[in-house]
Amino acid sequence: MNLFLASLGFGLVTAAVLAIASVGFTMQFAVADVLNLAYAAVMIVGGYVAYAVNAAGVTIWLGLLTAAAAGSALSLLLNWWVYTPFQRRGTAPIAMVIVTLGMTLIIEFGVQAMVGGTNVSYRMSQGPTVRLGGIQLTAVQLVIIALSVVIMLGVHALLRHTRLGKAMRATAANRSLARACGIRTSRVVTTTWLVTGALCGVAGTVFAIDAGSFGATSTDLFLVLILAAVFLGGPGQPYGAMLGAVAIGLGTEISAGYLTPAYKDVTAFVVVLAVLAVRPTGILGSRA
Repeated sequence: MNLFLASLGFGLVTAAVLAIASVGFTMQFAVADVLNLAYAAVMIVGGYVAYAVNAAGVTIWLGLLTAAAAGSALSLLLNWWVYTPFQRRGTAPIAMVIVTLGMTLIIEFGVQAMVGGTNVSYRMSQGPTVRLGGIQLTAVQLVIIALSVVIMLGVHALLRHTRLGKAMRATAANRSLARACGIRTSRVVTTTWLVTGALCGVAGTVFAIDAGSFGATSTDLFLVLILAAVFLGGPGQPYGAMLGAVAIGLGTEISAGYLTPAYKDVTAFVVVLAVLAVRPTGILGSRA
């Protein structure tokens, strides 16, 4: 039981980090119609921006805000300078995936050329250990979970209770029809890149905090978990990404407690394959 509860605690933290990343990723895919594999590379840029701020003597939580701004700016530039020009030329979706993969390599190895190949860590204290029943978490881990919950509630409020959120959902459902109804879809797409870029920067920072140390390519494997969570919940479904993140986060960490930790990520795909075999569109995916 102690092993299960310890694994459950780690799973909650992993699910929290994964939820922030997955929701931003799936919103980009739904609204901008880009399967942005460079998402993880933007995450690591956000992590390093927060590291630079933290190394200057500023608390990592203020660095997290700087990382969010950097993620927004870089995501917007990627859309303006790379993705939109290709889309205007009628580039096929599979070719766009190759383009985003190319941007991943450019960004990651560009970062590595600037910062070097060694891992770095934030200057911060993990705080006291808090016991919740049989689950033990540090204060920082509790902050990460709380931050994720606040962000998920914020995304829900944005999508359901604001004009921008309704415009995002309309654009994701049918961009041509949304444009015919008077929605400025280009502006909605631009705003979506800004919002999801901020989520990406935050995800990169909390990922680095949870990992303890990180390098320029540390998020490569994490991108696989993001894809697993997104497709498990249903591509383009923010609420599905939340559910998928919880399932993948808990599944990987709990299985690591009972199986070889090196193979814990395999569990994620066993879960995905099992669900997709029954429901090919994901948990909340549309059959249309």
